[in-house]
Amino acid sequence: MSKKIRTRFAPSPTGPLHMGGVRTALYCYLFAKKHDGDFILRVEDTDQTRFVPGAEEYIIETLKWCGIEPNEGVGFGGDFGPYRQSERKEMYAEYAQMLLEKGDAYYAFDTPEELDEWRENMKNQGKPSPKYDPITRQYLKNSLHLSEDEVKRRLAAGDPWVIRYKMPRNEEVKFEDDIRGIVSFQTNQLDDKVLLKSDGMPTYHLANVVDDHLMKITHVIRGEEWLPSTPLHVLLYKSFGWDMPQFAHLPLILKPDGKGKLSKRDGDRLGFPVFPLNWADPNTGEESVGYKERGFLPEAFINMLAFLGWNPGTEQEIFSLNELVEAFSIERVGKSGARFDFEKTKWFNQQYIKSKSDAELVELTHELFSDTGYQATNEKLEAICSLTKERATFLHEIPDLAYYFFEDIREFDEKNLKKKWKNEHSEAFRSLIADFNNLEPFQANKIEETVKAFMETHSLGFGQVLPILRISMTGTMQGPPIFSVMEVLGKSTCLERLEKGLNLAKELQD
Repeated sequence: MSKKIRTRFAPSPTGPLHMGGVRTALYCYLFAKKHDGDFILRVEDTDQTRFVPGAEEYIIETLKWCGIEPNEGVGFGGDFGPYRQSERKEMYAEYAQMLLEKGDAYYAFDTPEELDEWRENMKNQGKPSPKYDPITRQYLKNSLHLSEDEVKRRLAAGDPWVIRYKMPRNEEVKFEDDIRGIVSFQTNQLDDKVLLKSDGMPTYHLANVVDDHLMKITHVIRGEEWLPSTPLHVLLYKSFGWDMPQFAHLPLILKPDGKGKLSKRDGDRLGFPVFPLNWADPNTGEESVGYKERGFLPEAFINMLAFLGWNPGTEQEIFSLNELVEAFSIERVGKSGARFDFEKTKWFNQQYIKSKSDAELVELTHELFSDTGYQATNEKLEAICSLTKERATFLHEIPDLAYYFFEDIREFDEKNLKKKWKNEHSEAFRSLIADFNNLEPFQANKIEETVKAFMETHSLGFGQVLPILRISMTGTMQGPPIFSVMEVLGKSTCLERLEKGLNLAKELQD
């Protein structure tokens, strides 16, 4: 690759960024970084009727949270700006004029009402999907069939107009897609798309091609929904005489059952997020929970997204962002849709929580502990995170899993306590309380030695002692190593809980 690789993520600020959009941004980022290239953020806001306040800021915040920040673009600066299409509005008319002069575009003066009436008439004649194309354009109001004087008169009078691309007849448009191979379209199946409106605002098609050219984009990586637009873009590059970027159209992210594109409704129905961050709709006030606020780590979210359509060709599943850059290739992105699996997504998060250092987890959960009212030194929080992270799927679960380090046991597993307790062991356990009381320092290894010596002295097995200890200390049979738990709880708390546990066990037997 001789040119410097430049990819772009070009979302429209029409609402929150869907996880499918984040995956597109991720693949653009990975491809650019893999080839020491640049990743650009361009905001395509030419359709001002669909603009949603806060959406642009949401896009930028998402990319930052995910760790895939652009080299340049809206909010990041750069030498090819402005990167917001509405701020580039004045330049597009020049390029539309070039197409007019070459005969590859024309003025159309049909009003929306006239086009609606025409479409209705065509449908009544048995043509269900009428298009503005090489056949029908001859019956409509445009500069290809109006006289030159009439066109000048309409322009001078300020009649509303659009500039449409003049789609050629009976041609095959072929291009190579890095994911799908050779793709071809017949121009007879395409229509004359609008390129520029009389208010000077371009449509996606013209702005997209002009901006990609001026920003020196070498690779256009985008969702497969843009595949039907690509033949027009190819023809526009040809009309302008410009080098064409390489295209790659990504597969859809599918519903968990594999039937159709994943949507917000699916997330609402099945109980998982589809947006990376919380979003409050400014029009309706409806709030949607994001992956971040649900307790997902950005590394886990990104790792999961990378596997929705791509595979490394190995058994490895856990990849840091740098490892993804090294391993990524467009050739290993599949053509078919990728089914979303929320259980697998949770598994990724669980793996990343387990892999975090205790100090990192304290930093990530400190606010969560504080919000719950739990206060402790960083040293104690590190010990608690170390003991609870193995069982946590989400960050917010850690304070709840660790509740018994901060407050009295909420509920005892009375069934197992009753099952494991024998009244004849009562005096022996009383001696264990005395052993613990005399133990210094009260550390996990010393506690373990004391318990083993106690069992040997009283001819008791692990199954007769550890369940009593565990339920007394934590209320449950499940959990982290009990001797480490006891060290963090401290001697006085352990003595109180063992006393309470023994009394409860005897009550249950009576």
